[in-house]
Formats: sequence, structure tokens, C-alpha cells
Amino acid sequence: MFLSQEDFATVVRSTPLISIDLVVENERGEFLLGQRTNRPAQGYWFVPGGRVQKDETLENAFARLTQAELGLRLPMTAGQFYGVWQHFYDDNFSGTGFTTHYVVLGYRLKVNEADLRLPDSQHDDYRWLTPEQLLASDNVHDNSRAYFLDQSGVPGL
Repeated sequence: MFLSQEDFATVVRSTPLISIDLVVENERGEFLLGQRTNRPAQGYWFVPGGRVQKDETLENAFARLTQAELGLRLPMTAGQFYGVWQHFYDDNFSGTGFTTHYVVLGYRLKVNEADLRLPDSQHDDYRWLTPEQLLASDNVHDNSRAYFLDQSGVPGL
């Protein structure tokens, strides 16, 4: 079920959204980041992921999101639950009139890079970076960088 832009704006303005982020590692120990074309976090490098839809199980959301974000439909068992994060943004999908709040379920998964068919609908470029490279980059969004830090803010995946 898809909401009108107006109804979705009411939801984003009023409640947190639930999403799944995919911390995707290739065979060389590098992690996938896409440069976002949409708000929030537009222009930043970010791990793949997306919202859980109303009446969608987490298993179905995981399979749908891996297909949409990686071009490879994977079962939830292909990922390892990595934790719960909160993402706060000063803007939203339609502009800057209100904030966005996500409750994010993170999943780590290892893939064969050659198996992926990365789409261009929400990212205009992709990169594979080591944890050290992405932590050193000012263009990687802080919410994605957090997946590579321990609770005290020290690097450590």
C-alpha cells in the first residue's frame, strides 16, 4: 500500500519510520556505499537499505530490499542481525519543512560482488571502501559511519 505524498508527509512529520540497513561486505573486506540522490542524506555516501512497509513482515522486507538495493533477492537468513540504530535528519523526503526519524534494524551480509546488479534509482554512484577509508571520508554520512564504530565512538566493526 502506497500513501499519497501528503499522507506520507503526515506520517514522517508525526512518527518514526522503521527501516532495514544493509551493511554489505565483499570478498575483499570492503563495504558497499551508494551516493544518495534523494533526501534525507542527499549527496552523502550511505549503506543500502529502505523502509519496512505497512503489513510487511521483516522477512519479506529484507527480501524486497535486497532485491531493490542489490539486485539480488536474499532471505533474511543471509544476513546477520547487527543491532538497532536511530537516525535523525533535519530534512525529509520533500524538503526542509520538518525532520525525519528512523528506527533502523542493521544487518551485515557478505556477498560476491559479481552477483550484484546495483540499481541507479536512488544512488548515482557506488563505492566499495574499507572501514578505515569510509571512517576517514567526510562524504560518508555519520549514520553509515556509525556501523563501523563501537559504542564509545572508536573504530571497530
